Amino acid sequence: MEQDWVGYRWLAERYGAPAVQPLPVESEIGAKRRTTHHGASVKETYAAVMRPVDTLAAHFTFALKHEGVFLEQLARLFDVIPQAEIRDWVMSERTGQYARRAGFLYEWLTGNELDGVPAVTNGGYVDAIDGDDYVASAAPVNNTRWRVRDNLPGNRAFCLTVRRTQRVRQAEAYDCAAQLDALQAEYGADVLRRSAVWLTLKESRASFQIEHEQDQSDRIKRFAAVMEARIGAYDDPLSVGTLAALQREIIGERTTLKHFGLRQSPVFVGATDHFRDVIHYIAPHWQDLDAMLVGLDRFVQSTSGAPPILRAAAVAFAFVYIHPLADGNGRIHRFLINDMLRRDNAVPRPFVLPVSAAITSKAQYQAAYDQVLEVLSRPLMQRYGANANFAAHHEFDDGVKSNFTFDAWSDAALTWRFPDLTPHVEYLADVIDRTIRTEMRQEAELMRNWDRARLLVKDVLDGPNADIDRIIRSVRDNHWSVSGKLSKEFPIIDEAKLGDAIVYAVREAFDAPPPESRADEGR
Repeated sequence: MEQDWVGYRWLAERYGAPAVQPLPVESEIGAKRRTTHHGASVKETYAAVMRPVDTLAAHFTFALKHEGVFLEQLARLFDVIPQAEIRDWVMSERTGQYARRAGFLYEWLTGNELDGVPAVTNGGYVDAIDGDDYVASAAPVNNTRWRVRDNLPGNRAFCLTVRRTQRVRQAEAYDCAAQLDALQAEYGADVLRRSAVWLTLKESRASFQIEHEQDQSDRIKRFAAVMEARIGAYDDPLSVGTLAALQREIIGERTTLKHFGLRQSPVFVGATDHFRDVIHYIAPHWQDLDAMLVGLDRFVQSTSGAPPILRAAAVAFAFVYIHPLADGNGRIHRFLINDMLRRDNAVPRPFVLPVSAAITSKAQYQAAYDQVLEVLSRPLMQRYGANANFAAHHEFDDGVKSNFTFDAWSDAALTWRFPDLTPHVEYLADVIDRTIRTEMRQEAELMRNWDRARLLVKDVLDGPNADIDRIIRSVRDNHWSVSGKLSKEFPIIDEAKLGDAIVYAVREAFDAPPPESRADEGR
């Protein structure tokens, strides 16, 4: 049975302008009122009495009133709807809030003024987006022409949106600092501070693991040093100069790159499968990058004071979708999560949340990370995959040689410019909670138990910490026993018959049950 769409879906089909991103809200007319959730989208079914008449004005009003502001869909509609139709509507409802908002959004998104439409001279100001439903600018600017408060958190070159769903509101209420305080109360400030050093290295190693480069020990150490020294240190982390400096520090000088900073060449994310390039994501045109980063920086400035997790997720995932560099985008994407959290005083120095470790700790967590990136990349490739190709190699202005070609830059730009990052905020909130409650707790527990093991082993056999640590590590790795290799390295263990006492001490420190207890558990 053919569905009876209303609102955005009706407009998209009527004018042949569907969005690439799934509509966050789809509305239809059905037998009875109900709400159905489909992943990140919601389907609203209304009784027949709610059906708007089949006109631009009626369905546009329904969309703004009941479905919200979906910038990509609006931009695509304004690209194809004759300006005269928009003009006739707003002229017929000069002071109506939905007509005024439509007029404002048309001019904001297209950069073109509606011909022959004078400024609205009376009526109260209305918000461009509802701050109860969306993350909005905390410093709106009055648009006197339409009497609309421009509280959009970006510019027309780049404006992300985050819908304040129930899970987003939970993310907004999450208190990272309070969770870290609870850990400190449980394990002590000294243990937690010392664990921060290991957590930074762990985050770096896991970050490379996400990119399947976990064997690059020198690069891992270099990235860990950058995380430790640079998080929260830059005045403007999204400036071209800062990004170039970060990229240089992370990648190092031994690279084939001829240019640090914004790329001047095409880039795609993909893999080689059976000697064939498989494209997972195409990044925006290099000529648009500067303006898009300005729009992202506007989000940072205009949402100052908003909940830290929300801002960290929005900035980090927006950055990775913009993909402004020829190399290093993934690492800087994950760097920005901690950078924003520290700037917003959610995670104090010296702590680094090992979010990458939480992402890679289990196969299903890694899959969830890939899935949240596919929220934008999958529909983008479904729409534009056929527009990508490979031809003769060409050297671009930044020295990059590429044979990648794409012939839908302008049309795809509307998706890149207006991403809905609601699922990404929901996702990162879960990751951060798991990071603090599991990854950081486990690291603090290990650090505390190791300290206990040192003291207990030193009651049996004294020596430098480095030697005692080797003994502890060997006993744990050798299934709670003294190996022949360890006995040869430290002959005193056999000579003084200290093996059983050392094993007991290490077991005691790590609360490991003795062998007979394990046997009892298996009966």
